[in-house]
Amino acid sequence: MSEKEAQQPPAKKKEPLPAAFTFLNAGMSGMAATCVVHPMDVIKNRIQVQQEKTSIGSVIKSMLKNEGFLALYSGLSAGLVRQATYTTVRLGIYNQLQDYWKHKYTGMPNFGVLSLMAGTAGAMGAFVGTPAEVALVRMTADGRLPKEQRRNYKNVFHAFGKIAKDEGVTTLWRGSVATMGRAVVVNVSQLATYSQAKFLIAKKANMKEGIGLHFCASMLSGFLTTFNSMPFDITKTRIQNLKSTGKPPGMIKMLLTIAKNEGITALWKGFWPTYCRIGPHTVLTFIFNEQITNAYRRYMLK
Repeated sequence: MSEKEAQQPPAKKKEPLPAAFTFLNAGMSGMAATCVVHPMDVIKNRIQVQQEKTSIGSVIKSMLKNEGFLALYSGLSAGLVRQATYTTVRLGIYNQLQDYWKHKYTGMPNFGVLSLMAGTAGAMGAFVGTPAEVALVRMTADGRLPKEQRRNYKNVFHAFGKIAKDEGVTTLWRGSVATMGRAVVVNVSQLATYSQAKFLIAKKANMKEGIGLHFCASMLSGFLTTFNSMPFDITKTRIQNLKSTGKPPGMIKMLLTIAKNEGITALWKGFWPTYCRIGPHTVLTFIFNEQITNAYRRYMLK
């Protein structure tokens, strides 16, 4: 160590942010990103609920021809409520755990610790957000059904009421095990990989903290997240779209049924629209989240 380095004071640890701000920032970031990428969520759900093979182009063409441009934003209210619940909880808890670690310990937590933080936050967020997830899947897939079979939910809150009345309150948590399983995989892949990728890219490529670093880490994280989570994603989508009021099939049974009847590759059906949704959503969520955090530290914690 040089004399100059020895004279420099140790870096001051950042104070943990208020929990209320952390959770509010998480929800706002997720909702802002959803407004941009929601059409890909609609297309992804349309592809996943049908057993026959199709493509992004044919789904978009069919929707524009038969339902109009606004069909690409069907279920947006459910998507926003999902972010206000799921993302608020999972990203809020994850950021709080990281803030606690940074304040308590020196250095970056290892990947195992990051994975535990991310998995815990994801499972808790998924359980809270499952009702909005059920409404989102049904609202985005409704337009592909014949008119007499459509559910015709007016908005997410109308969907909540109608589902609870017609099928029972517990139906709002249909597919919660698959949703939570997916969330653990998504969050370990997305949050932990994002943090690790950002650290490694900054170190190896000598990139400074900023939007460029956030973008590179987010795109890598988004690809890994999409690949790892797709089998769980299509499973929970099929379960949540069922009309039966009886006991729905379990996650493993549905997953095996899809693989048996449609082939193992069907578990990655809708990969590219999912990545086109998760990739940009990951980028935008983290960019919004970190920029809002930086602004809060700069202007509110003086």
